[in-house]
Amino acid sequence: MLTDLTIKNVAIIDTLHISFKPGLTVLTGETGAGKSIIIDAVGLIMGNRASSDLIRSGEEEAVVEALFTISSLPEIRQQLADAGFDAEDELLIKRSLSRTGKNKIFINGSMATLALLTDIAPRLINIYGQHDSQTLLKPENHLRLLDAFAGLEEKRSVFSLLFQRLSTLRETIAGLDNAERDAARRVDLLSYQSQEIARAELKIGEEEQLEEQRRLLANAEKLACGSSDAFERLYGGDGAILGQLRRIAGSISALSVIDSSLQDTATSMESAFLQLEDASMTLRDYSSRIEADPATLQSIDDRLDLIGRLKKKYAPAIEEILAFKTTIDEELEQLLGLEHSRQDLEAERDRLETELKQRGAELSTSRSRAAIQLKQVLEAEAHQLAMKGAIIEPALDALAEPRANGFERVEFLFSPNPGEIPRPLAKIASGGELSRLMLAIKQVLPDNDVPTLVFDEVDTGIGGATSELVGKKLKNVAARQQVLCITHLPQVAVFADQQLRVEKLITDGRTATRIIELDQHERTREVARMLAGTTVTDSALKHAAEMLAARR
Repeated sequence: MLTDLTIKNVAIIDTLHISFKPGLTVLTGETGAGKSIIIDAVGLIMGNRASSDLIRSGEEEAVVEALFTISSLPEIRQQLADAGFDAEDELLIKRSLSRTGKNKIFINGSMATLALLTDIAPRLINIYGQHDSQTLLKPENHLRLLDAFAGLEEKRSVFSLLFQRLSTLRETIAGLDNAERDAARRVDLLSYQSQEIARAELKIGEEEQLEEQRRLLANAEKLACGSSDAFERLYGGDGAILGQLRRIAGSISALSVIDSSLQDTATSMESAFLQLEDASMTLRDYSSRIEADPATLQSIDDRLDLIGRLKKKYAPAIEEILAFKTTIDEELEQLLGLEHSRQDLEAERDRLETELKQRGAELSTSRSRAAIQLKQVLEAEAHQLAMKGAIIEPALDALAEPRANGFERVEFLFSPNPGEIPRPLAKIASGGELSRLMLAIKQVLPDNDVPTLVFDEVDTGIGGATSELVGKKLKNVAARQQVLCITHLPQVAVFADQQLRVEKLITDGRTATRIIELDQHERTREVARMLAGTTVTDSALKHAAEMLAARR
């Protein structure tokens, strides 16, 4: 619900703060005091068009802020969280207008878009008045109202799911039509690619092994000569290192007999000799094994060339080439089974079309019956609300093709006077009529879809017993939802849980608007003013006190 509204520099309002309570709140006051400006400010919070004409004369910026409690609205909290906004129990919406045209929107202190505001705000608050009732002026809402009256929401939801499944299935089949035209070419291409990769018999890690073998074979002569030369220098030739090392080791060993401190050196020399001797034997064996093999080298080059070509065509690594083959094999399997898939899909499509027609016919029958009943109860309510002879016609028009909500569209047609042809609400209903029609609908369909409702002009053109009835019906709605109502009728005002008086003041030559929350004594005087006019008499005060006491 709406708990607080702050308005700065809007029209004749300089600074205004209003705290709202649950239940029914009425705003009263003299004509021209600024009540309609408050409605305009609420409209800005709902995302209505912003105009610099609303900015107070002499000011550069106007600001409207509204604070809502949303603890009972988990869907809005989740939407805000998904959009990156704080989503606690309270929601603060701020909208600023600038003469430069740089208008801004803030949600919980962060910049927001008009699209997000216009999506969220109408689910928090709705205005029912001239060209403000989003519910009644948009025909797409009329079907929802009829279905709510008839209790058809679940059936409509099932129909919508079927419709979506059928639409998706038709798109899939249409895609198959295109796929079949290209399927033969695609199968040939994929088959060739799969077979080419399969013939290569690629193995993960193979390329690295081949590169190592190639490197050895390409350098066979260098490896053989180098290892043989090293052996000769160490062991085999005249003046070989090992022969010299043997003599030196013998000499050190003889000296160590005389000086024991050379014993470790002698041991190290002997160890070095043995290690070099072992290394020289290894080099001899290695050089004897190395042989040039041009045929094997050519075979490896050919294999590496094949792998290189496949990498260039399909993927930069063997692992990725094999993964690509798996993918195209799966696609081949799907393409080869295309005809079988089409038969299954077409059978499912036919089944869904039959079921959709059956459920659509059931919905249409139920809606036709409900439209007759809704017409009767809405007209009865409208007649009580000073619209004697009014006709309300929930017209059902069959569609050439079904839509997500059924086989027909629904639009409420309205005729305020007998003998006139009912026409669309948006073209014929006045602001007061729209407000009272919405009040009538709220009696018939007591849903809680929007937490806060604003009724403007609901008492236009009525009086007497009808005024009291309007007050009772507003009070009835306010038992379920917060209701704000601008009224000039004391018979309506006395039903309020909270009464706010809007006043226009002139200070230092400037006009300004203020709002006062009335206590019981002040309410009595305000109701008396509404009864008597400018001069409040004792009898008017007594009558006002009696009216308020009766409502309590």
